[in-house]
Amino acid sequence: MSQRTAVVTGASSGIGAASARALASQGWNVVLGARRVDRLEALAAEIGGAAHHLDVTDPASTAEFCAQVETCHLLVNNAGGALGVSSIAESDDAEWLRMFEMNVMSTLRMTRGLLPKLIASGDGQVITIGSIAARESYRGGGGYNAAKHAVASLTRVLRIEMLGLPVRVSEIDPGMVATEFSVVRFGGDQERADSVYAGMTPLTAEDIAETVTWIASRPSHVNIDQVLMMPRDQSSAQVVNRTS
Repeated sequence: MSQRTAVVTGASSGIGAASARALASQGWNVVLGARRVDRLEALAAEIGGAAHHLDVTDPASTAEFCAQVETCHLLVNNAGGALGVSSIAESDDAEWLRMFEMNVMSTLRMTRGLLPKLIASGDGQVITIGSIAARESYRGGGGYNAAKHAVASLTRVLRIEMLGLPVRVSEIDPGMVATEFSVVRFGGDQERADSVYAGMTPLTAEDIAETVTWIASRPSHVNIDQVLMMPRDQSSAQVVNRTS
């Protein structure tokens, strides 16, 4: 059987980079997409994959990227993120719109762009990295909650629409994972980002990547619809056990 091709968005760091490495270790040909091309090219050289610039918030960039992918058996929709912790009363339109572009529209564009190739593969799969924020709302998470709930709805509708076609659809919703996520959310404030994980042991990008490869390796008749992953120290979005 010819080598299968996986596309991973947001692959320059964190869960995306870890997923690319994990998939390559399982024999996948991995196509990497992100804005930081220098990081992408270094990772592509490391794993024997291909790197292409991709700004998932830009329709033209997304279309150009998808056109460069010749075949696709797996799409890992990983690109996304949160911005700020403003209340609804103090929310900023631009911040919310940016989060919808980063999370919702990016997932839509990438999925829509590669769906014909996923179907044509005869055994395609979409794995979207969601968030616990898609399952429960929490104080200070209004914009991100709204965006991730939308991503979850998009994913579930796609699952329905793919019935009868050779494409599986899965969603992984992580809780607290130590990546650049919180640094971005807090505008580059590393100290504040580190405080999110103080006194507890968060998940790692590799934990999520291992789940990506596990889902992708299930027999083609098995669809893992949803996975909720949290550290042992976390029981819900804002209930966390911390040592003093």
